[in-house]
Amino acid sequence: MIYDQVAKFYKSWQGKKCVIGYSCHNREIFAFHLGAETGRQFIAVYAVHAREWITAELAVKHLKTGLKRGGGWVIPLLNPDGAEISQTQFPLWKANARGVDLNCNFDADWGSGRLNTTRRGSENCIGDSPFSEPETIALRDFTLKIRPFVTLSFHTKGEEIYWEYGGRGDIRGAEIIKNVTGYEVKKIYGSAGGYKDWCIKKLRIPAYTVECGADGLSHPIIKLNKLKKCYKILKIFVENYGK
Repeated sequence: MIYDQVAKFYKSWQGKKCVIGYSCHNREIFAFHLGAETGRQFIAVYAVHAREWITAELAVKHLKTGLKRGGGWVIPLLNPDGAEISQTQFPLWKANARGVDLNCNFDADWGSGRLNTTRRGSENCIGDSPFSEPETIALRDFTLKIRPFVTLSFHTKGEEIYWEYGGRGDIRGAEIIKNVTGYEVKKIYGSAGGYKDWCIKKLRIPAYTVECGADGLSHPIIKLNKLKKCYKILKIFVENYGK
């Protein structure tokens, strides 16, 4: 299971690390520090959606690749319970164990997305209120503690980069990612309550969502090499953004 892989890697990691919180089923949500501990810090989060658990393997790849300059935090598996559900019961499951879609549960025009629902299930459920879920609370509190200068969210699939919310955002970072991957830089409409949206709207910092992997791939993607265009994204982005 992907949670066991990340937990094992956490034990072996010799650098700075911490547990930022716990899932509905009391699984640890791990964070790894990468690069310089001084100066501006980034946050990169992966596996927000359960069926996108392959991005946790991408996070480990990014950690192993390292950085020559810059520093920040990598959170490989925000949704460990949901990932287990996807791997063992319902492959297309996106939500957490309580049936809430974590990327609809942040306080950024919460509940106003085109596909939002209050019905718990595999996807699109907004929860009882913004930050009703332990996973989003953990990421919110950690983000407020670190005060990153930028955040990145890695999802699957579609080979697209989203950089804007509510008329705000910084396209320059998206262009760096495009140069690495060839992915299309896009605005997304009819969506709300995501981590990127909250970072841009409430924290007023640049934030990016990267949809890794070709759109023709089927969920869940199970082979990391299907995301090979993304192997160097974090390194090149952090070393070049804001120079």
